[in-house]
Amino acid sequence: MTNAHTHTAFDPLLSAADAEAMVRLCERFGSYKMYSEESTFEGIGKGLPARWDAARNFVRTGGRFACAEPPNVLASRTNYFRDTYAYGDEVRIAGIEPFLRHEGFVAAARRLYDRPIIVPAIVYANLLVPGQELAVHTDVPEFRGVSRVRHPQWLLVVMRHSGLFEDWRMPIATAVSWFHDCAGGEFAFYPDGPDAPPVAHPVRFNTAILLDTDTIFHGVDRVQETAEPVDRLKPGMRLRFAGGDTWCVEVAEGTIVTCYRWRDLRFSVSWKAYCFRDEAERRAWQTRADDLRVDDIVDRLVDDLRARGRIAGERPGDLTLVDLLIDEYVRFPAPAAMRA
Repeated sequence: MTNAHTHTAFDPLLSAADAEAMVRLCERFGSYKMYSEESTFEGIGKGLPARWDAARNFVRTGGRFACAEPPNVLASRTNYFRDTYAYGDEVRIAGIEPFLRHEGFVAAARRLYDRPIIVPAIVYANLLVPGQELAVHTDVPEFRGVSRVRHPQWLLVVMRHSGLFEDWRMPIATAVSWFHDCAGGEFAFYPDGPDAPPVAHPVRFNTAILLDTDTIFHGVDRVQETAEPVDRLKPGMRLRFAGGDTWCVEVAEGTIVTCYRWRDLRFSVSWKAYCFRDEAERRAWQTRADDLRVDDIVDRLVDDLRARGRIAGERPGDLTLVDLLIDEYVRFPAPAAMRA
C-alpha cells in the first residue's frame, strides 16, 4: 500500500482467494443495467439525465482526447453498465460484506479527511465493454437533506463546485478497485486540479485506489475496441453473464445483441463511506437536523449568479438555468487535444 496527500493506492488489495471471489460474485449477480437508467427527477431539470453535467460535457468535447464522433456514438461509448451490491443497510448480494467492511479502506478514509468516524455505505460495480469509456467527472456528493436517490445528481455536483453549501456537505471517501486486467481503460484522475495534467493509473487485477472523487475530476480511458461497433448499444439494454467466460448484451431477456469474452471487458468495484468529525455530526446526519431544501438551494445559486453578473432581469427558464449553473460552477478539465 502506498500513500499520497490526495490518494492511497493498494497493491495487492485482497488475498488471491478473496480477489477471485469478487469475480465469482460479479458472475453470481449476473445482470447489469445501463447507467442511463439512473433515475430522473421532478422539478428543475425534469427529464434530463441524472448526470447531465458529465454527459453534456462529454458530447460537447469528445471526451478526454477530444474524439470527433457523432453524438449517438459518443453517447453509446459512455453508457456503460452498472449495478449496486450494497446501499446503506441493504446488502443486495451475499459475500460483499467483507469488502464493505475492508479495514484498509476505513483506515485510508480516516487519513484522507482526518475524521475518525467512518461509516461504509455503498458498493457498486461498473462494467465497460470494448470501445466504452467513462466521461471525466466528479462523483455525486451528499449534503444534509439532499442525496443522489432523491434529487438531481447534476444539482448536487453543482452544489459541491459552487462552494456555497460546505456547512451541509458530508465528506465521502471513495475507493475504486479492479478485479480484472484489461487493455486500455486506465483510471485517469487530476490530483492537482483540472488545469494540471492527469495521472493515467493502470488497471491491474486485485488493486485499488482511494481518494476524494467528489472533488477530484476523474474518468476512464477507452477500453480497447474490438470489431464490434459500440453504437449498437442502446438505452435499456442489459449485460448478462452467459456462463463460462462469456457475457452478452441483451435488448430483452433472451434477445441477444452481441457477446463478449470476459478478458475484453473492464470490471471495477467502487466503495464509498461517510466520514464524520464526531458523534454529534453523525447524529445530525441521522436525525436530519438542519436539512437543506431544494427550493432554497436553487434560490441561493440564482442569487449568487446575479451577484456574479450572470443573470440580469428575470430568472431564466429551468433548462436554460440548468446549463448556466453547470457552465458557471463545474470547471471541467480541457481535453488533451485542446491543451496548450
